[in-house]
Amino acid sequence: MKICILNILLFIACIPYGFAQQSVLLYPDGVPNSKKTPFSYVETKEDNKVSFVSIPTITPFFPEKAKANGAAVIICPGGGYARLMMGKEGYDIALKFNEIGVTAFVLKYRLPSDEVMADKTIGPLQDAQRAIQLVRLRSAEWGINPAKLGIVGFSAGGHLASSAGTHFDHTAIENKLNVNLRPDFMMLIYPVISFGAVGHQGSKHNLLGADPGQELVDLYSNEKQVDGNTPITFIVQAQDDKTVAVQNSLLFYSALTEAKVKAEMVLYPTGGHGFGLYNKATKDQWFDHAINWLDANGLLAKELKN
Repeated sequence: MKICILNILLFIACIPYGFAQQSVLLYPDGVPNSKKTPFSYVETKEDNKVSFVSIPTITPFFPEKAKANGAAVIICPGGGYARLMMGKEGYDIALKFNEIGVTAFVLKYRLPSDEVMADKTIGPLQDAQRAIQLVRLRSAEWGINPAKLGIVGFSAGGHLASSAGTHFDHTAIENKLNVNLRPDFMMLIYPVISFGAVGHQGSKHNLLGADPGQELVDLYSNEKQVDGNTPITFIVQAQDDKTVAVQNSLLFYSALTEAKVKAEMVLYPTGGHGFGLYNKATKDQWFDHAINWLDANGLLAKELKN
């Protein structure tokens, strides 16, 4: 009887994220750019908020086979480069993508720290690039078209996603097989983009340190890194966002337009910051726009089997 009850409880616990698989280590042979982790640096998790990450992973979420269309996304939760909002900016988003046949991978990336990294400025980008590399290497196994792989980011995760989409020519990881590290598309939700005057200073401080040089600030002000090879982009933000100024999205959209990169932007007058899937200030849902955008760009067309 006890075993039966335990099984029922385990089943109930798995319902919210029923399509999630076991997490996959990004670096099974050792994490690059790492120092020996101090005993005091222990990963913590509370209400699906994770801090002190030293072992990065991706957690796959697979759609029903009948729905799967070969597209995939890597999802970067936000948290100011200080924590990861794994629930509403990770797992919840993955399940929503599954509903439209897209495979999703929630990235638990290392948070920049001098305690566990030799160079904290490249740690998160290494993990994003490795996630892209790993998914493409295992694309056949996971039923994914490697040419339909995008990256999605929220808040500081949006900075990481936009870094992956603008710094892919600067390989921060070992890539002996010369795997393409460029995402095919980006989706940036209330993203940190700039580390200039309108940038989110907390994210800047956590990634670059207390007094970074101007060259480093410019390097990670991603509106300055856009060119004609930058992936097509979908952007969402609220005008009244008091945490990350809406100018971040405007600057990036302007840079994309200047570079003649196809982009779509959904701007709400209200909604603030950190609303995840649902901006409660409006009946309009940004994910509906995202579906149309993905479809218009041929990313939801189902793969034909021979």
